[in-house]
Amino acid sequence: MEHQYQITGMTCEGCKAKVRRTLEAFSEVTEANINLADGIATIKMNSHVNTAQFQSALSEKGNYTISEVHSNPMNTMTMEEEPKGFFATYKPLLLIVTFIAGVSVLTQTPLDSFSGMLWMRYFMAGFFIVFSFFKLLNLQGFADSYRMYDIVAEKWKGWGYIYPFVELALGLAYLTNWNPNITNWTTVIVLGVSTIGVVKSNLNKRKIKCACLGDVFNLPMSTVTVVEDVTMVAMAAFMLNV
Repeated sequence: MEHQYQITGMTCEGCKAKVRRTLEAFSEVTEANINLADGIATIKMNSHVNTAQFQSALSEKGNYTISEVHSNPMNTMTMEEEPKGFFATYKPLLLIVTFIAGVSVLTQTPLDSFSGMLWMRYFMAGFFIVFSFFKLLNLQGFADSYRMYDIVAEKWKGWGYIYPFVELALGLAYLTNWNPNITNWTTVIVLGVSTIGVVKSNLNKRKIKCACLGDVFNLPMSTVTVVEDVTMVAMAAFMLNV
């Protein structure tokens, strides 16, 4: 597929060469041709790269701004160009959460009575383990997307690489019921801080990709992400007070 982008901030051939090297460093990019005069970059890819990922990489090299100006209609994959209904957009997320909730119920079938606390613990274990799995499928892609809105990752990119492992550790802690007090407090703090960036992005109406399922699915940042994070924080806080 071939996409065209407008790139601003290039002032010389050196800038052009630097931008081209940065774009072609992506494994998905097969060729990047740049016209310095009009600032148009024609990028050929074997699989789509989110514009936010290009922007993140270019921002590390200089004061460059990239925006997509044209896409082949047959290969269009951006959220703006392919509007979908709510359920079509969030189908992967809804299915995953439903499966985790259902399995959390089934774990209690050998018990004499249903325990809401036990359900929450298993749900949070499944949530963190499954969501960390999707993030780890493309760790760099997640880190690039996450730093577009997280207040910690935008200051320190390394946090984007660590975060999935923190989620995995929390999932295992909930699964084994390891030190519930520390586990729940860590969840409140980590997801509480993450929620700040999500809320800010929604208030600013930024059209960016949500990194909750890593770089595997193209989910938009919205109030759904806010509800997801706030619910997990609320559940952890509730378990602390019981």
